[in-house]
Amino acid sequence: MSTSEPHRHGEITGRKAGVVIASTRAAAGIYQDETGPVIIDWLTEHGFEPFPAMVVPDGEPVGAAIRALLTQRPAVVITSGGTGLNADDLTPEMTLPLLDREIPGIMEGMRQAGRAKTPMAMLSRGYAGAAGSTFIVNLPGSPKGVMDGLTVLDPVIGHLCDQLEGSNGH
Repeated sequence: MSTSEPHRHGEITGRKAGVVIASTRAAAGIYQDETGPVIIDWLTEHGFEPFPAMVVPDGEPVGAAIRALLTQRPAVVITSGGTGLNADDLTPEMTLPLLDREIPGIMEGMRQAGRAKTPMAMLSRGYAGAAGSTFIVNLPGSPKGVMDGLTVLDPVIGHLCDQLEGSNGH
């Protein structure tokens, strides 16, 4: 397999996925969101059927968007943005109450991979976990941070979804 080709997971085909972009400025039309298309492309390449990305202001609208997506029972919900230290960076606070179980190794892996490129990766406060059979993960708001996070998810996303759906295959 070429390193430029994404790792494909045939078992993912047909699974729904949601994307929430937390950005007050992008939601207001001040600038164009650059992370949603990256996430949508990655999901599509991996066989998911993504809903259109939801671009919402930081804070409570993020929680409302995730809750709305959960009613559709997607396999995956990926957020981007709102994981830093600014006062309105509340994506982790909106996500955590929705999780039944945390999956800390995912975020440990993402921070470790990001830290290899920038020490600022240590400042990301995101969560990863399960809300029922849906995997939710908080990615940073930068395109590079999103790509780094998706690279970490790449080899495990199929198995992770299988496990949350009740498959015991190892």
